[in-house]
Amino acid sequence: MRRKLAAGNWKMHGTGADLAEIATLARTHADPACEVLICPPATLIERAAREVRGSALMIGAQDCHSAPEGAHTGDISPAMIRDAGAGHVILGHSERRQDHAETSALVRAKAMAALDAGLVTIICLGETLPDRESGATLDIIGQQLAGSTPDAARGENTVIAYEPVWAIGSGHVAHPDQIAEVHGFLRERLTHRFGTGVAAMIRLLYGGSVKPANAAGIFAIPDVDGALVGGASLRAESFSPIISALEQAAAGI
Repeated sequence: MRRKLAAGNWKMHGTGADLAEIATLARTHADPACEVLICPPATLIERAAREVRGSALMIGAQDCHSAPEGAHTGDISPAMIRDAGAGHVILGHSERRQDHAETSALVRAKAMAALDAGLVTIICLGETLPDRESGATLDIIGQQLAGSTPDAARGENTVIAYEPVWAIGSGHVAHPDQIAEVHGFLRERLTHRFGTGVAAMIRLLYGGSVKPANAAGIFAIPDVDGALVGGASLRAESFSPIISALEQAAAGI
């Protein structure tokens, strides 16, 4: 069985005062029926890891470098992330691909380095609105999946997150049929590449304006194993209902 995962990406939000939100989540979901992950900015990783120590919550990073160390001013290596107390890292988010011109080859190199350091990678894929409107969605998603995912990917170390770029932060959510089509396509491609056993254990998350009001409907879609949540993960009052909806989905309620 694939364990459901609710992952929160704080992006460039949060200071020390916001660690109280993580503490609230840790108390509210002391024994969750799904995995719960918060990926705060790098400045908060170590303090967040201390905040959740002894709880079920996990802490991750939002990016890493592909090298273990070196002359890379401003970058953070996978080993540094592990040392700070995080166990996961988000890679290939559309904001990295667009704003920093990251290619799938670079995302793959980062993923390989992260796996070597013992981090669980969350590899993001997603099409733009022109891609969607031109009918190129599955071609784009297929290329990103093949180019970004290392050969060492397994259920225990890799998560794939489908985030249509046009839905991120826009308030627009992909139609259930669109989500089901892409997630089914991803499962088929993973099966073709890694075999049924491995592919069946790699979790597929949906991201793109996931909120308490739409979470249950999204989690009812086949092959949706959880969500990568942006803005709604910044506050416990909005992320907690999403976690609860995922817990209910995991329980078959």
